Amino acid sequence: MSTNLNLLSKGLIRLGIVILLFIIAPITITMGFKAIDKFTDSPDFYFAYLFLVLGFLILFYAIYFAFKTFNLLSKAIFNNK
Repeated sequence: MSTNLNLLSKGLIRLGIVILLFIIAPITITMGFKAIDKFTDSPDFYFAYLFLVLGFLILFYAIYFAFKTFNLLSKAIFNNK
């Protein structure tokens, strides 16, 4: 039972992307909530909700991508086919 180095390198690159997504998502959500508090005009108000929705979409995608990445890493380490 040996480690598949190609899958492991692919999994580690994906893990780096997951970490970046988990950093970007809360920042975007915070920007959206702060923009809702600050802006009261109609056009700016829509951008605030756009940031909020975008942040939650990034967060949900990051969670999904994390499960896929950990599945890939387990396949690489334990050599499941």
